[in-house]
Amino acid sequence: MNTHARKGTAVVRSLVAMWLLWSCGMPAWAADITVSAAASLTNAFQDIGREFESANPGSKVLFNFGSSGQLVQQITRGAPVDAFAAADQESMDRAEKGGAIERGSRFNFVRNEMVVVVPTGATTTVSNLADLGALAFTRIAIGNPESVPAGRYAKLALDKAGLWDALKERMVNTQNVRQALDYVARGEVDAGFVYASDARLLPARVKAAVKVDVPADILYPVAATRGGGNQRGGLAFVEFLKTETAQRILARYGFLKP
Repeated sequence: MNTHARKGTAVVRSLVAMWLLWSCGMPAWAADITVSAAASLTNAFQDIGREFESANPGSKVLFNFGSSGQLVQQITRGAPVDAFAAADQESMDRAEKGGAIERGSRFNFVRNEMVVVVPTGATTTVSNLADLGALAFTRIAIGNPESVPAGRYAKLALDKAGLWDALKERMVNTQNVRQALDYVARGEVDAGFVYASDARLLPARVKAAVKVDVPADILYPVAATRGGGNQRGGLAFVEFLKTETAQRILARYGFLKP
């Protein structure tokens, strides 16, 4: 074998050895992992994503945040998603009935509460839902009950209190719960229905006025999904939400144990 051939063979062997060394330390599913998640999880999941990537070199978590109802529509229509975290059971039920989630991967990983928030400088007192009937509250932000779980929870609470019919004309529908929070923070509405975890994000601009009595626990389910292209990665991210690291981050953002 001539000198050039020997050198070429050595280079190839070196590259193969380097690849084997690199690959042996990588998860078998290391690649992009696409996660669709409820808008209220934005901040917590971004932190969790960084921790997951740190614990799993070579992986990259890509997030798609929005209202749970809209995310389900995307997933059941074939959007390439590897994991789905919803803010309500109904949305996950729809994904499951549509054959979009991996059987046995679903579980409730966190719980939340609902509050009415007002701008920090508001002078009108809100001690219960009935106080929203005061003339000062002409515009109230609420997630669209047709597609936003926070809106459905709020409507259930108002129906239970016998207030929905009296207040529905004052409601300003939003595309997700974060938009409702933003409207209050900018003073574009007089009050808004958001999760307790959202209310903590802008303490200088909004304040929680009253806790909302929702008929059922606000439990967040998560599951790995089918057709995303990285099934094992989706399962790994879902399982990571059970870890002490992930749960600590969720607690820091105001989420509660399920």
